Amino acid sequence: MEAGVLARKMAAWISQQVRAANMNGVVFGLSGGLDSAVVAGLAKLALPDGALGVILPIHSDPLDREHALLVARTFDLKVLDVDLSTAYDAFQSAVSMPLAGGDAPRLALANIKPRLRMAALYFYASLHSALVLGTGNLSEYTVGYFTKHGDGGVDLMPLASLVKAQVRELAVYLEVPQVILDKPPTAGLWANQTDEAEMGVTYAELDQYILTGEAEPHVKERVDHLAAISAHKKRLPPTPKL
Repeated sequence: MEAGVLARKMAAWISQQVRAANMNGVVFGLSGGLDSAVVAGLAKLALPDGALGVILPIHSDPLDREHALLVARTFDLKVLDVDLSTAYDAFQSAVSMPLAGGDAPRLALANIKPRLRMAALYFYASLHSALVLGTGNLSEYTVGYFTKHGDGGVDLMPLASLVKAQVRELAVYLEVPQVILDKPPTAGLWANQTDEAEMGVTYAELDQYILTGEAEPHVKERVDHLAAISAHKKRLPPTPKL
């Protein structure tokens, strides 16, 4: 589907979902990355007066905040800038106390960040009678590359039917700034972290496998493994049938 047609269809879908929920708008995180920039552009297209971006740094690279503000200016978005670093430090300290000096795994500590951001987004969504938009795409969803009840804890997932390459095409159409198009994708969980290094496959390899079913054997094995071990993230909690 041509990018312009797709953008309009997705914006109409967001608008319809908001109306159906009897809400007034949408709230979403602005990370300074490609996916959140595309969601910002779609949200502004869907709800010109009802789109709120929230920048939520937690000991983040200052450049990410600059890029998030650039996106806000590009789309003329209402934006809040809320530093959660102090909240993160307090939470990390509190939950680490029972470990009696032991070190918590890096990933366990890093996953606190998207969960704090989720709580903040729902706070602002409640204030504005809004739905929370997620920024995850189909490539990430397929392999479970998101934090359960963190960036996966949202009301709507407008990009979850698009692989990364398709999101990039939308970004070009929406005129997302080139500096963001050129950035290596990262969840920003720790310094120098990148999506592809964490997943163990490139987005090009992952997208090809999702769209065609074809890939090198090591890619198929890796993707199938990640999909299997993350299946619990994509379903409601099981309940017993009594």
